[in-house]
Amino acid sequence: MKQVDGTECLAAGDSRPPSQGSHTVPAASERTLAPGYIHLGVSKEIVPTLRELGVDPEPVIRAAGLDPRLFDDSMNVIPFAALGRLYTLCVARTGCAHFGLLVGRRASILSFGLVGRLMRHSHTIGHAVRALVSNMSVEDRAVVPSLSISDGTALLTYATYQAESRSVEQILDAAVGVTVNIVRTLCGSDWRPSEVLLPRAAPADQALYRHHFRAPVRFNQESASIVFSARDLDLRIAGADALLRAMLEEKIQQSKGAQGFEFPDDIRRLLRMRLTSNRCSADDIAELLAMHRRTLSRRLKDSGLGYRAISNEIRFEIARQLLQHTTVPLGEIAAALGYSEASAFTRAFRRWSGRTPSAWRTRDHDNDGRSP
Repeated sequence: MKQVDGTECLAAGDSRPPSQGSHTVPAASERTLAPGYIHLGVSKEIVPTLRELGVDPEPVIRAAGLDPRLFDDSMNVIPFAALGRLYTLCVARTGCAHFGLLVGRRASILSFGLVGRLMRHSHTIGHAVRALVSNMSVEDRAVVPSLSISDGTALLTYATYQAESRSVEQILDAAVGVTVNIVRTLCGSDWRPSEVLLPRAAPADQALYRHHFRAPVRFNQESASIVFSARDLDLRIAGADALLRAMLEEKIQQSKGAQGFEFPDDIRRLLRMRLTSNRCSADDIAELLAMHRRTLSRRLKDSGLGYRAISNEIRFEIARQLLQHTTVPLGEIAAALGYSEASAFTRAFRRWSGRTPSAWRTRDHDNDGRSP
Protein backbone atom coordinates (compact mmCIF):
# COMPACT_ATOMS: atom_id res chain seq x y z
CA MET A 1 0.00 0.00 0.00
CA LYS A 2 1.22 3.43 -0.92
CA GLN A 3 1.73 6.12 1.71
CA VAL A 4 0.84 9.73 0.95
CA ASP A 5 1.45 12.32 3.69
CA GLY A 6 1.32 9.54 6.28
CA THR A 7 -2.15 8.35 5.32
CA GLU A 8 -3.02 4.90 4.04
CA CYS A 9 -3.89 4.40 0.40
CA LEU A 10 -5.95 1.46 -0.88
CA ALA A 11 -4.58 -0.76 -3.56
CA ALA A 12 -6.44 -0.57 -6.85
CA GLY A 13 -9.38 -2.94 -6.88
CA ASP A 14 -9.62 -3.17 -3.05
CA SER A 15 -13.28 -2.78 -2.13
CA ARG A 16 -12.67 -2.00 1.54
CA PRO A 17 -13.27 1.60 2.57
CA PRO A 18 -10.22 3.38 3.99
CA SER A 19 -9.71 3.08 7.72
CA GLN A 20 -10.99 5.95 9.84
CA GLY A 21 -8.73 8.96 9.42
CA SER A 22 -7.53 7.87 5.98
CA HIS A 23 -7.87 10.57 3.35
CA THR A 24 -6.18 9.31 0.20
CA VAL A 25 -7.13 6.83 -2.47
CA PRO A 26 -5.45 4.88 -5.25
CA ALA A 27 -4.70 6.16 -8.70
CA ALA A 28 -7.73 6.40 -10.92
CA SER A 29 -7.49 2.94 -12.42
CA GLU A 30 -9.94 0.10 -11.83
CA ARG A 31 -11.27 0.11 -8.26
CA THR A 32 -14.51 -0.35 -6.44
CA LEU A 33 -16.61 2.30 -4.76
CA ALA A 34 -17.78 1.67 -1.21
CA PRO A 35 -21.07 2.99 0.22
CA GLY A 36 -20.69 6.58 1.39
CA TYR A 37 -17.83 7.30 -1.03
CA ILE A 38 -17.82 9.28 -4.25
CA HIS A 39 -15.54 9.92 -7.16
CA LEU A 40 -14.38 13.51 -6.91
CA GLY A 41 -16.07 14.30 -10.21
CA VAL A 42 -17.87 17.64 -10.07
CA SER A 43 -16.10 18.62 -6.86
CA LYS A 44 -12.75 18.74 -8.66
CA GLU A 45 -13.96 22.23 -9.63
CA ILE A 46 -13.66 23.32 -5.99
CA VAL A 47 -10.00 24.17 -6.54
CA PRO A 48 -10.43 26.62 -9.46
CA THR A 49 -13.53 28.07 -7.79
CA LEU A 50 -11.56 28.87 -4.63
CA ARG A 51 -8.80 30.44 -6.71
CA GLU A 52 -11.34 32.48 -8.64
CA LEU A 53 -12.58 33.87 -5.31
CA GLY A 54 -9.04 34.71 -4.18
CA VAL A 55 -8.56 31.84 -1.70
CA ASP A 56 -5.60 29.42 -1.68
CA PRO A 57 -7.15 25.95 -2.03
CA GLU A 58 -4.46 23.85 -0.30
CA PRO A 59 -4.95 25.04 3.31
CA VAL A 60 -8.72 24.70 2.96
CA ILE A 61 -8.49 21.17 1.58
CA ARG A 62 -6.03 20.12 4.28
CA ALA A 63 -8.27 21.63 6.96
CA ALA A 64 -11.03 19.31 5.71
CA GLY A 65 -8.70 16.34 6.26
CA LEU A 66 -7.98 15.70 2.59
CA ASP A 67 -4.80 15.61 0.52
CA PRO A 68 -4.78 18.43 -2.09
CA ARG A 69 -3.20 16.06 -4.60
CA LEU A 70 -6.49 14.16 -4.76
CA PHE A 71 -7.89 17.08 -6.75
CA ASP A 72 -5.51 16.40 -9.64
CA ASP A 73 -7.83 13.65 -10.90
CA SER A 74 -11.63 13.70 -10.93
CA MET A 75 -11.69 9.89 -10.64
CA ASN A 76 -10.11 9.90 -7.19
CA VAL A 77 -12.39 8.75 -4.40
CA ILE A 78 -13.22 10.57 -1.16
CA PRO A 79 -15.72 10.05 1.67
CA PHE A 80 -18.92 12.02 1.22
CA ALA A 81 -18.63 13.25 4.82
CA ALA A 82 -15.22 14.77 4.02
CA LEU A 83 -16.71 16.53 1.00
CA GLY A 84 -19.36 18.04 3.27
CA ARG A 85 -16.67 19.34 5.62
CA LEU A 86 -14.80 20.81 2.67
CA TYR A 87 -17.84 22.67 1.35
CA THR A 88 -18.51 24.05 4.84
CA LEU A 89 -14.96 25.40 5.00
CA CYS A 90 -15.18 26.80 1.46
CA VAL A 91 -18.31 28.78 2.31
CA ALA A 92 -16.72 30.05 5.52
CA ARG A 93 -13.40 31.06 3.88
CA THR A 94 -14.97 32.74 0.85
CA GLY A 95 -18.10 34.18 2.46
CA CYS A 96 -19.98 32.91 -0.61
CA ALA A 97 -23.35 31.36 0.28
CA HIS A 98 -23.79 29.98 -3.25
CA PHE A 99 -20.34 28.35 -3.48
CA GLY A 100 -21.82 24.99 -4.54
CA LEU A 101 -23.61 26.56 -7.49
CA LEU A 102 -20.34 28.16 -8.63
CA VAL A 103 -18.74 24.70 -8.56
CA GLY A 104 -21.59 23.10 -10.50
CA ARG A 105 -21.59 25.91 -13.05
CA ARG A 106 -17.92 25.17 -13.88
CA ALA A 107 -18.43 21.41 -14.22
CA SER A 108 -19.38 19.53 -17.39
CA ILE A 109 -20.63 16.20 -18.65
CA LEU A 110 -17.08 14.85 -18.31
CA SER A 111 -17.33 15.41 -14.56
CA PHE A 112 -19.64 12.37 -14.41
CA GLY A 113 -16.95 10.01 -15.70
CA LEU A 114 -18.19 6.86 -17.44
CA VAL A 115 -21.80 7.81 -16.75
CA GLY A 116 -21.31 11.19 -18.40
CA ARG A 117 -19.78 9.57 -21.45
CA LEU A 118 -22.70 7.15 -21.64
CA MET A 119 -25.12 10.07 -21.45
CA ARG A 120 -23.25 11.80 -24.28
CA HIS A 121 -23.77 8.79 -26.56
CA SER A 122 -27.33 8.00 -25.56
CA HIS A 123 -29.99 8.07 -28.28
CA THR A 124 -32.26 10.69 -26.67
CA ILE A 125 -32.38 12.97 -23.63
CA GLY A 126 -34.71 10.44 -22.00
CA HIS A 127 -32.19 7.63 -22.48
CA ALA A 128 -29.43 9.88 -21.13
CA VAL A 129 -31.38 10.81 -18.00
CA ARG A 130 -32.34 7.20 -17.36
CA ALA A 131 -28.69 6.19 -17.81
CA LEU A 132 -27.81 8.71 -15.12
CA VAL A 133 -30.49 7.43 -12.74
CA SER A 134 -29.60 3.77 -13.30
CA ASN A 135 -25.83 4.11 -13.09
CA MET A 136 -24.99 7.01 -10.77
CA SER A 137 -23.88 4.54 -8.08
CA VAL A 138 -20.82 3.79 -10.22
CA GLU A 139 -19.63 7.37 -9.65
CA ASP A 140 -21.30 8.28 -6.38
CA ARG A 141 -22.61 6.11 -3.51
CA ALA A 142 -24.13 9.00 -1.55
CA VAL A 143 -26.10 11.21 -3.96
CA VAL A 144 -29.17 9.59 -5.54
CA PRO A 145 -30.93 10.82 -8.74
CA SER A 146 -34.47 9.85 -9.71
CA LEU A 147 -36.81 10.66 -12.59
CA SER A 148 -40.58 11.00 -12.34
CA ILE A 149 -43.09 11.97 -15.04
CA SER A 150 -46.62 13.24 -14.43
CA ASP A 151 -49.09 15.14 -16.60
CA GLY A 152 -46.52 16.00 -19.24
CA THR A 153 -43.95 17.24 -16.71
CA ALA A 154 -40.64 15.56 -15.86
CA LEU A 155 -38.78 15.98 -12.57
CA LEU A 156 -35.14 15.00 -12.27
CA THR A 157 -34.49 14.95 -8.54
CA TYR A 158 -31.34 14.58 -6.43
CA ALA A 159 -31.21 13.46 -2.82
CA THR A 160 -28.53 12.40 -0.35
CA TYR A 161 -28.65 9.82 2.38
CA GLN A 162 -25.56 10.49 4.48
CA ALA A 163 -27.04 11.53 7.80
CA GLU A 164 -24.09 13.26 9.42
CA SER A 165 -22.78 15.15 6.40
CA ARG A 166 -22.54 18.93 6.34
CA SER A 167 -23.31 21.40 3.57
CA VAL A 168 -25.75 19.10 1.80
CA GLU A 169 -27.39 22.17 0.30
CA GLN A 170 -24.09 23.17 -1.35
CA ILE A 171 -23.57 19.66 -2.75
CA LEU A 172 -27.09 19.58 -4.16
CA ASP A 173 -26.66 23.08 -5.65
CA ALA A 174 -23.58 21.76 -7.45
CA ALA A 175 -25.38 18.63 -8.67
CA VAL A 176 -28.34 20.57 -10.06
CA GLY A 177 -26.04 23.20 -11.57
CA VAL A 178 -23.92 20.73 -13.51
CA THR A 179 -26.96 18.71 -14.63
CA VAL A 180 -28.42 21.76 -16.35
CA ASN A 181 -25.04 22.21 -18.06
CA ILE A 182 -25.17 18.58 -19.20
CA VAL A 183 -28.66 18.82 -20.69
CA ARG A 184 -27.61 21.96 -22.56
CA THR A 185 -24.58 20.09 -23.89
CA LEU A 186 -26.82 17.29 -25.14
CA CYS A 187 -29.67 19.23 -26.70
CA GLY A 188 -28.51 22.82 -27.19
CA SER A 189 -27.35 25.81 -25.21
CA ASP A 190 -30.78 27.45 -25.42
CA TRP A 191 -32.43 24.73 -23.32
CA ARG A 192 -33.94 25.86 -20.05
CA PRO A 193 -36.00 24.07 -17.40
CA SER A 194 -39.52 25.15 -16.45
CA GLU A 195 -38.33 25.75 -12.90
CA VAL A 196 -35.76 24.58 -10.38
CA LEU A 197 -36.58 23.49 -6.82
CA LEU A 198 -33.93 23.64 -4.07
CA PRO A 199 -34.11 22.32 -0.48
CA ARG A 200 -32.35 25.28 1.09
CA ALA A 201 -33.22 28.65 2.55
CA ALA A 202 -33.37 31.42 -0.02
CA PRO A 203 -30.01 33.25 -0.18
CA ALA A 204 -29.90 37.02 0.04
CA ASP A 205 -28.56 37.20 -3.51
CA GLN A 206 -30.49 35.00 -5.95
CA ALA A 207 -29.21 36.59 -9.15
CA LEU A 208 -26.68 33.84 -9.95
CA TYR A 209 -29.35 31.16 -9.63
CA ARG A 210 -31.64 32.97 -12.06
CA HIS A 211 -28.75 33.67 -14.43
CA HIS A 212 -27.52 30.06 -14.53
CA PHE A 213 -30.84 28.26 -14.69
CA ARG A 214 -32.67 30.88 -16.82
CA ALA A 215 -35.85 29.78 -15.04
CA PRO A 216 -37.79 30.48 -11.84
CA VAL A 217 -36.03 29.09 -8.76
CA ARG A 218 -38.07 28.04 -5.74
CA PHE A 219 -36.26 27.68 -2.42
CA ASN A 220 -37.36 25.92 0.78
CA GLN A 221 -38.53 22.90 -1.19
CA GLU A 222 -38.61 19.27 -0.09
CA SER A 223 -36.18 18.13 -2.78
CA ALA A 224 -33.60 19.34 -5.29
CA SER A 225 -35.38 19.00 -8.63
CA ILE A 226 -35.09 20.18 -12.21
CA VAL A 227 -38.59 20.53 -13.66
CA PHE A 228 -39.02 20.42 -17.44
CA SER A 229 -41.38 19.34 -20.19
CA ALA A 230 -41.60 15.58 -20.62
CA ARG A 231 -41.47 16.22 -24.38
CA ASP A 232 -37.80 17.14 -23.96
CA LEU A 233 -37.07 13.50 -23.10
CA ASP A 234 -37.71 12.65 -26.77
CA LEU A 235 -35.09 15.07 -28.10
CA ARG A 236 -32.41 13.32 -30.16
CA ILE A 237 -28.76 13.70 -29.17
CA ALA A 238 -26.62 14.71 -32.14
CA GLY A 239 -23.46 12.70 -32.73
CA ALA A 240 -24.39 9.80 -30.44
CA ASP A 241 -22.36 6.69 -31.30
CA ALA A 242 -24.30 3.44 -30.82
CA LEU A 243 -21.18 1.24 -30.78
CA LEU A 244 -19.45 3.40 -28.21
CA ARG A 245 -22.66 3.46 -26.16
CA ALA A 246 -22.71 -0.35 -26.07
CA MET A 247 -19.06 -0.45 -24.99
CA LEU A 248 -19.71 2.06 -22.21
CA GLU A 249 -22.76 0.13 -21.01
CA GLU A 250 -20.67 -3.04 -20.81
CA LYS A 251 -17.89 -1.23 -18.93
CA ILE A 252 -20.38 0.18 -16.42
CA GLN A 253 -21.97 -3.24 -15.84
CA GLN A 254 -18.52 -4.69 -15.20
CA SER A 255 -17.87 -1.92 -12.68
CA LYS A 256 -21.16 -2.66 -10.92
CA GLY A 257 -20.25 -6.31 -10.73
CA ALA A 258 -16.87 -5.47 -9.18
CA GLN A 259 -18.57 -3.36 -6.52
CA GLY A 260 -20.71 -6.25 -5.36
CA PHE A 261 -24.27 -6.00 -4.14
CA GLU A 262 -24.48 -3.95 -0.95
CA PHE A 263 -28.06 -4.91 -0.19
CA PRO A 264 -28.93 -2.62 2.79
CA ASP A 265 -27.23 0.29 1.03
CA ASP A 266 -29.28 -0.27 -2.11
CA ILE A 267 -32.45 -0.32 -0.02
CA ARG A 268 -31.41 3.04 1.47
CA ARG A 269 -30.87 4.46 -2.01
CA LEU A 270 -34.30 3.32 -3.16
CA LEU A 271 -35.96 4.68 -0.04
CA ARG A 272 -34.16 8.01 -0.35
CA MET A 273 -35.56 8.34 -3.86
CA ARG A 274 -39.10 7.27 -3.03
CA LEU A 275 -39.94 8.14 0.57
CA THR A 276 -41.35 11.56 -0.22
CA SER A 277 -43.52 10.13 -3.01
CA ASN A 278 -45.31 7.73 -0.63
CA ARG A 279 -44.39 4.77 -2.81
CA CYS A 280 -42.03 3.13 -0.39
CA SER A 281 -43.74 0.23 1.34
CA ALA A 282 -41.76 -2.97 1.71
CA ASP A 283 -43.95 -4.47 -1.01
CA ASP A 284 -43.12 -1.53 -3.33
CA ILE A 285 -39.38 -1.93 -2.75
CA ALA A 286 -39.53 -5.71 -3.19
CA GLU A 287 -41.35 -5.20 -6.50
CA LEU A 288 -38.68 -2.76 -7.68
CA LEU A 289 -36.02 -5.36 -6.86
CA ALA A 290 -38.03 -8.11 -8.58
CA MET A 291 -38.18 -10.25 -5.46
CA HIS A 292 -40.81 -11.53 -3.07
CA ARG A 293 -41.54 -9.53 0.07
CA ARG A 294 -40.35 -12.45 2.23
CA THR A 295 -37.08 -12.59 0.28
CA LEU A 296 -36.52 -8.88 0.98
CA SER A 297 -37.10 -9.44 4.71
CA ARG A 298 -34.78 -12.45 4.77
CA ARG A 299 -31.97 -10.60 2.95
CA LEU A 300 -32.23 -7.69 5.36
CA LYS A 301 -32.35 -10.01 8.36
CA ASP A 302 -29.15 -11.67 7.14
CA SER A 303 -27.56 -8.20 7.22
CA GLY A 304 -28.78 -7.63 10.79
CA LEU A 305 -31.30 -4.99 9.77
CA GLY A 306 -35.03 -4.68 9.31
CA TYR A 307 -37.03 -2.76 6.73
CA ARG A 308 -38.74 -0.60 9.33
CA ALA A 309 -35.42 0.35 10.93
CA ILE A 310 -33.94 1.40 7.58
CA SER A 311 -37.05 3.36 6.56
CA ASN A 312 -37.06 5.20 9.90
CA GLU A 313 -33.36 5.94 9.46
CA ILE A 314 -34.06 7.55 6.09
CA ARG A 315 -37.09 9.45 7.43
CA PHE A 316 -34.89 10.85 10.19
CA GLU A 317 -32.27 11.74 7.58
CA ILE A 318 -34.73 13.63 5.38
CA ALA A 319 -36.36 15.37 8.34
CA ARG A 320 -33.02 16.61 9.65
CA GLN A 321 -31.97 17.94 6.26
CA LEU A 322 -35.23 19.83 5.80
CA LEU A 323 -35.16 21.18 9.35
CA GLN A 324 -31.56 22.32 9.01
CA HIS A 325 -31.48 23.73 5.49
CA THR A 326 -35.00 25.02 4.88
CA THR A 327 -37.88 26.81 6.56
CA VAL A 328 -40.46 24.28 5.31
CA PRO A 329 -43.27 24.13 7.93
CA LEU A 330 -43.41 21.04 10.16
CA GLY A 331 -46.80 20.05 8.75
CA GLU A 332 -45.40 19.93 5.21
CA ILE A 333 -42.37 17.92 6.34
CA ALA A 334 -44.68 15.47 8.11
CA ALA A 335 -46.82 15.07 4.99
CA ALA A 336 -43.75 14.59 2.77
CA LEU A 337 -42.59 11.76 5.03
CA GLY A 338 -45.94 10.02 4.93
CA TYR A 339 -47.41 11.08 8.29
CA SER A 340 -51.10 11.90 8.31
CA GLU A 341 -50.66 14.41 11.14
CA ALA A 342 -47.83 16.65 12.31
CA SER A 343 -48.28 15.28 15.84
CA ALA A 344 -47.38 11.76 14.67
CA PHE A 345 -44.23 13.10 13.03
CA THR A 346 -43.34 15.02 16.21
CA ARG A 347 -43.69 11.87 18.33
CA ALA A 348 -41.51 9.89 15.92
CA PHE A 349 -38.86 12.59 15.75
CA ARG A 350 -38.75 12.86 19.54
CA ARG A 351 -38.26 9.10 19.73
CA TRP A 352 -35.39 9.27 17.25
CA SER A 353 -33.59 12.34 18.58
CA GLY A 354 -34.85 12.97 22.11
CA ARG A 355 -36.25 16.38 21.10
CA THR A 356 -39.14 17.80 19.15
CA PRO A 357 -38.54 18.94 15.55
CA SER A 358 -39.02 22.59 16.61
CA ALA A 359 -36.45 22.29 19.40
CA TRP A 360 -34.01 20.51 17.09
CA ARG A 361 -34.39 23.19 14.41
CA THR A 362 -33.67 26.08 16.77
CA ARG A 363 -30.42 24.83 18.28
CA ASP A 364 -26.97 24.25 16.89
CA HIS A 365 -26.98 20.64 15.69
CA ASP A 366 -24.10 20.31 13.26
CA ASN A 367 -22.83 17.07 14.76
CA ASP A 368 -26.01 16.03 16.51
CA GLY A 369 -28.54 13.27 16.14
CA ARG A 370 -28.91 9.62 16.95
CA SER A 371 -29.96 6.88 14.59
CA PRO A 372 -33.59 5.97 15.13
